[in-house]
Amino acid sequence: MRLLPRSVAGWTMAVFGVLALVLGAVGLIRPEASLAMLGFPVLEPADRAAGDYTRTFVTASSMASFNMGVYYLVAVATEWRPFYRFTVVFRLLTFTVFTVLVIAGTAPGRFFGVAAWEGLGAVATGVALWIDRRRSADAASVPSATPSGVPATGRRR
Repeated sequence: MRLLPRSVAGWTMAVFGVLALVLGAVGLIRPEASLAMLGFPVLEPADRAAGDYTRTFVTASSMASFNMGVYYLVAVATEWRPFYRFTVVFRLLTFTVFTVLVIAGTAPGRFFGVAAWEGLGAVATGVALWIDRRRSADAASVPSATPSGVPATGRRR
């Protein structure tokens, strides 16, 4: 298992994984920092209404982000390309849902940064998968000779 990515797509996944892990850790340590980064008001605990579980929800979301970062980094270390493809679709879905929340006024405008991050990340990984596939196809189309002089196409002539 290698620690550094082996492909362009792997690098896009690694960047997202590290950021998810770090931002998840920040939210676990200081949930208020996560709220402020996303543009939500930060209230003192005494100012929160009874039954307000904002901190609990932010902590749970931060744990999910931390875990997701780990999942992405494991996928990078094992070059698990089906996972890369899977994330493109669901990150585009996340972009759509988060954008609708901002447009509907349910989330503050700054929350669109999260939507944009997801959308751009999905597109970057999708393009990187395409680049990797083209490079792989180009490399496969160039026959190379083995030490015995037999072309490395898999068939003996």
